[in-house]
Amino acid sequence: MKRKMNYLTVLLILLSTSIYSQNRVKPISFKESFNYGKSVAVFGGSVSVVPASDSAKVLWERCLGMKVSNFGVGGAGFSSLQGKSLQQQVNEAGVFDIYVLWASTNDYTNHREVGTYTDYTEFDHFDKEKLVTQAGGINYCIKKIYEINPKAIIYFFTSSKAFNDRGGYDPFYAGGVNKYVEMQKRVCELHGIPVLDQFFLGGYSIYNKSLYYHDAIHMNATGYKKLGQLQTLFLAFP
Repeated sequence: MKRKMNYLTVLLILLSTSIYSQNRVKPISFKESFNYGKSVAVFGGSVSVVPASDSAKVLWERCLGMKVSNFGVGGAGFSSLQGKSLQQQVNEAGVFDIYVLWASTNDYTNHREVGTYTDYTEFDHFDKEKLVTQAGGINYCIKKIYEINPKAIIYFFTSSKAFNDRGGYDPFYAGGVNKYVEMQKRVCELHGIPVLDQFFLGGYSIYNKSLYYHDAIHMNATGYKKLGQLQTLFLAFP
């Protein structure tokens, strides 16, 4: 809950500094962000690379002066069994300042195992058989990134809501996307990776999906712009 409230706190600070600027309180600038001007590599499935997603990433570029490189591939997931997985994408990446692991819903849609947070870690002696699980794939990506760049900054965007079935958006539905999201966050907690919970904080529901979604899974330009504002705030002040 503390992590979720941080974004609201930052937003209130931004507003309050503007309101009280007449009292010589200096407004917070995005240029003061530790991440301003950094190079960013983005890995994920189609939700991270469809043309409409540029509506989000252009905000990173405009507000934070970031240089964004896309490695995402449609159909990809963290499991080694799922398309050109994020494991493969990370393998092909070079050195960047920031690495964003943008989770899709492909592992869920294709019934890949969620796994446990210890999959492919020192706790199981990096058991390669666990790379077929979502958790094992996430752990692989984090480990590989640090091997590529020991100074890397890694951020994780959770899966967003999808409306192809009830499990895609109902957080209480057994075996739904939320189960995958909870494991995504658990693995990141193990490694101290900041997480943007897009499933919860995105603000999408069956009542407004027609405004923000192009289809059951992918947002339209307006939806990505809405999400991009949240992402930009997170990347500026994680």
